[in-house]
Amino acid sequence: MKKIVVSGLVLLAFFKIQAQTPKDSTGYKPTKLKIEEVNLVSSYYRQNGDNASVTGGIGSQKLTDIANVIDVTLVKYGKTGKKHTLDVEIGVDHYTSASSDRVDLQANTSASSSDIRVYPSLLYTAEQIDKGRSFAIGVGSSTEYDYQSFNGTTAFIQKTKDRNGEFTARFQAFLDQVKIIKPIELRQGQDDGGTEARNTFAGSLSYAQAINKNLQVSLTADYVQQTGYLSLPFHRVYLTDGTVTQENLPDTRTKIPIGGRLSYFLGDHLIVRAFYRFYTDDWDMQSHTAELELPVKITPFFSLTPFYRYYDQTGIKYFKAYGEHTAAEQYRTSNYDLSPFHSNFYGIGVRMAPENGLFGNPHWAMLEFRVGHYDRSTDLNANIASINLKYKV
Repeated sequence: MKKIVVSGLVLLAFFKIQAQTPKDSTGYKPTKLKIEEVNLVSSYYRQNGDNASVTGGIGSQKLTDIANVIDVTLVKYGKTGKKHTLDVEIGVDHYTSASSDRVDLQANTSASSSDIRVYPSLLYTAEQIDKGRSFAIGVGSSTEYDYQSFNGTTAFIQKTKDRNGEFTARFQAFLDQVKIIKPIELRQGQDDGGTEARNTFAGSLSYAQAINKNLQVSLTADYVQQTGYLSLPFHRVYLTDGTVTQENLPDTRTKIPIGGRLSYFLGDHLIVRAFYRFYTDDWDMQSHTAELELPVKITPFFSLTPFYRYYDQTGIKYFKAYGEHTAAEQYRTSNYDLSPFHSNFYGIGVRMAPENGLFGNPHWAMLEFRVGHYDRSTDLNANIASINLKYKV
């Protein structure tokens, strides 16, 4: 995790040299494309449990993941007052998974037991400042041992005349290829190692409104359509007669999440942030998510943010535990991510943003730490820690 951060510091030194053009105070004078800020984020995740999908819903779910992301924001102002923003991001994750070792039923033999995921992305936004209107378009990809994904996004944002409201329409597409790696006992010569397509198309509408100086609210509705190979080929399913087969799920899935967010400022030192989402799909899953954050400003430049999230879901109609499926069932899975469960996630964040910058350097604008603990009713638990460092030119 630390290696990427050190590399990021080297990049920042280069960025500082390249971005000496002074800022334009009006926002309307033409400027060259320049770096505005850089964010460095690193996180460490570790989980444990006993319902691994690779071994049919039983077995170790131990997993560790180290993620590192560098995000660079570049800005340019045009002659007509249009603001052009380019976000360039690259992320690199390294994970180890005990359950993936069991694809071949022998420890340390599966190529996916330890893997690296690389996910770069670009997002361009053009904002017509005087009209409060923006248009965004972006592309990205994600690559790991058994999965290749390409994605595109486009968005339209329109602010109200008084600038207190904002409407957003967004569309995203994910075009994926899943490598067919079956459990070793189900392989038949050249059948293993091919690829299958999985496509996801998502549309989103949202509206945010400042009700008054203390209260802000937003509403979001999404529609998600998935088609193609929606199973994972190395997930085993054990039947009532003791035989083994692989996970098989329908080749279409429709998801509809609806959510709302509220922020209320209680004086100068406390903010209440609340979020709720309802989700339903045509695999008979429904879920509820409720989240609460309470940022407390200890000083003008130092704050603590305790947070809590509760989640509850019904299982999909194709889920059964180890050894409970029958051969007559067309669709089947023993993946506990698709089972009925509820979970709790809680922790705290610490944010420092001194007026004169961190370490007395005005370019180092913010440092934030977050730690959290996740606990699920299926006996899965996890801990996560992250650090975010912001550099402003």
